[in-house]
Amino acid sequence: LTLVVTAALFSACNKEKDTIAVITVEDENGSILPGAYVKLYANPTFPTGDPSRLTQEKMTDSQGRATFDYTDFYKQGQAGFAVLDIVSFRDSMVGQGIIKILEEETNEETVVLVPVTP
Repeated sequence: LTLVVTAALFSACNKEKDTIAVITVEDENGSILPGAYVKLYANPTFPTGDPSRLTQEKMTDSQGRATFDYTDFYKQGQAGFAVLDIVSFRDSMVGQGIIKILEEETNEETVVLVPVTP
């Protein structure tokens, strides 16, 4: 009985924290861009599984931020998590970037959109 109670308490103390990615989208002048499309996706050189499972898409909020929750994809004890590509656009502006997502942390990156010239 003592062993069962100890095991239950130990697992309750080791609660997994959220694994979050926050992308802020700005223009060349540093102004935030609400309503911009943001996509995070894996583009591995040597895929070992289904990289599309990490793909998520959102629109930025009024503060120019898109928040992605990867908590359900991370398993405790896993070494590392993911490096994801970022693509974003709004109107005739586009931007790209990369974000390293560390497990059980809030990871932030800024993408600058620049006008597309024909």
